[in-house]
Amino acid sequence: MSGADRRSFLQTAGVAGMFSAMSPLAFGQAASAAVNHEVAKGTPLPEKPQHSIKFAVIGLDHAHIYSMTSAVQRGGGELVALYASDPKQIADFRSRFGDVKLARSEAEILNDKSIQLVAAAPIPDQRAPLGIRVMKAGKDYLSDKPAITTLDQLIDVRRTIKETGRKFAIMYSERLEVRAAVYAGELVQKGAIGRVIQTVNLAPHMVNAPSRPAWFFDKEKFGGILTDIGSHQADQFLYYTNSTKAKVVAAQTGNLAHPQYPKFEDFGDMMMAGNGGTGYVRVDWYTPKGLGTWGDGRLFILGTDGYIELRKNINIATDLSGGNHLYIVDQKQARYIDCKEVPLPFGPQFVADIVNRTEIAQNQEQALLAAELVLTAQKNATPPVIA
Repeated sequence: MSGADRRSFLQTAGVAGMFSAMSPLAFGQAASAAVNHEVAKGTPLPEKPQHSIKFAVIGLDHAHIYSMTSAVQRGGGELVALYASDPKQIADFRSRFGDVKLARSEAEILNDKSIQLVAAAPIPDQRAPLGIRVMKAGKDYLSDKPAITTLDQLIDVRRTIKETGRKFAIMYSERLEVRAAVYAGELVQKGAIGRVIQTVNLAPHMVNAPSRPAWFFDKEKFGGILTDIGSHQADQFLYYTNSTKAKVVAAQTGNLAHPQYPKFEDFGDMMMAGNGGTGYVRVDWYTPKGLGTWGDGRLFILGTDGYIELRKNINIATDLSGGNHLYIVDQKQARYIDCKEVPLPFGPQFVADIVNRTEIAQNQEQALLAAELVLTAQKNATPPVIA
């Protein structure tokens, strides 16, 4: 398909598909009195972790490392070592997790046979090479997203997984660490909206430029906006549609509002087609300061018998505070479900996977397919057409 054809397809089929998935609530209307309100409990977790492992952390360049560490600890992980070089990053991490042993080098952690897992959030282009070293040292690996920034890195990661039998997990936190997204998965698996045929993800972010390090604005370092933010949304598309095979139909990326950062991208969208359904993704760095949070993330899941809308972080124009809001419409009624009390299963499941060599928390091939989709989209993306 030519660039012009891709753009035309994206602007017609993509937009049409997106709006077909949206509920009236997607356009900012307040929750109606006709909508039944519920509080979701979700699938309960054991009161205490069922397994234990020793793990270490390498790289503190993104704050996602905090939630990653907490998730592993909730699952029974014992944090035994840390390696990083920035004194402030180290001090901030220790203020949260205690006086963790500071290793003298990466090699000290990799050579410690008692450590079973390394969790990492260095600068994005360093994550896959680190993971390869971790797996070759006989340990499993949990990376912040994007875990892989080039297709060549992806080839190397897949080869090393096959050679070592170790795990290369990716923390797609917008699904794994968002309670509403977890509960949406439970509803989908129960057939609450029939067979899922499309997901639509809108993922705006706040750039907050003064607080960002130099690498944040360098595409070579962060991989591009679809590789970076879009990896979350590709993961959700595959998971909710239950797609095991997928391809990129069209993609656009560009820098439309930040000319002072010529290596940056602040807008991107893409369309995907899988053997379980289709998906549309829009990502950007345009969140206005007046929102009150970093991004009005929304997910729409269209099924043959109903649809679900998630408002992950905020529910604007309503009196419903905070995040984790879920709306569902089926053949009988419309419901609002508060998901703030839904347990987060990833940590316990992932630690159990490490012990049992299972794939309950995350399917390895699906995690890497999500990365492959955004890397392919990023490589083939055309500039946005602004009339």
